[in-house]
Amino acid sequence: MDIAHLQTWIGATETLHDTATPGPVQALCATLDRADKLPRPGDVLPRLWHWLYFLPMTRASELGPDGHARRGGFLPPVELPRRMWAGGRYRFLQDLHVGEAISRTSTILDVSAKSGRSGALVFVKVGHAISGEHGLAIEEEHDIVYRGLPNPGEAPPAPPQAPEAFTWDRRVVADDVLLFRYSALTFNGHRIHYDRSYVTEVEGYPGLIVHGPLIATLLMELYREQDGRPLKAFSFRAVSPTFDVAPFLLRGQPTETGARLWAQGEDGSLRMDAVAEWA
Repeated sequence: MDIAHLQTWIGATETLHDTATPGPVQALCATLDRADKLPRPGDVLPRLWHWLYFLPMTRASELGPDGHARRGGFLPPVELPRRMWAGGRYRFLQDLHVGEAISRTSTILDVSAKSGRSGALVFVKVGHAISGEHGLAIEEEHDIVYRGLPNPGEAPPAPPQAPEAFTWDRRVVADDVLLFRYSALTFNGHRIHYDRSYVTEVEGYPGLIVHGPLIATLLMELYREQDGRPLKAFSFRAVSPTFDVAPFLLRGQPTETGARLWAQGEDGSLRMDAVAEWA
């Protein structure tokens, strides 16, 4: 792997424009089984729901075998077969609203490599600046990790245990319909989320993988339902994959400055860790 070549992508930028139309908001409410009123122009867009916009409109002929866009273009052409959204950090400067014209300027901030238990790993950090009609609204850093396939018979490392103390608790059953609807809403063609034969036979996972952004959104919704005070910052880190073969739990614990939130398996294994900070 020529990491020096991949690092020539650092500094690359692209700008996309969209409109925060109400249809996707209503569709995500239905997907998350929320009984919200129909969205109207001017309604505040909930935190993280900007992921419903700026969707990747890659032509079918330009997709790779995993359903993602082929390597190259805006993102560097990392040839490792597994790629995951590993985490992100967000600063909320002002609200976005339904019906608003919005834009997103993205920049490749860093490309780095290291060796892990399963071989080479490549990390790509992407910055996004999302603006509405009144200026910059969200600053986002998005971590993507690329890795090789496991060796035959190789067991994944045991994830750490989740915190024991919690105040908020919700159980989630991530069935095929939920994963399909979320993939469709975000125009995400990655086959690990809906193609069971691909994810088990090619990538070697035990089941369909629950989208990292979906889990982060569910954690944010848990906070919104239990506390709801406006946030100035949010961050999350994917610790271990969550599969559709068993339910998982969303939990949270208030802190002096906001809340710690996490997703865990029913066996107590930590799947995602997050921190919410008040405005």
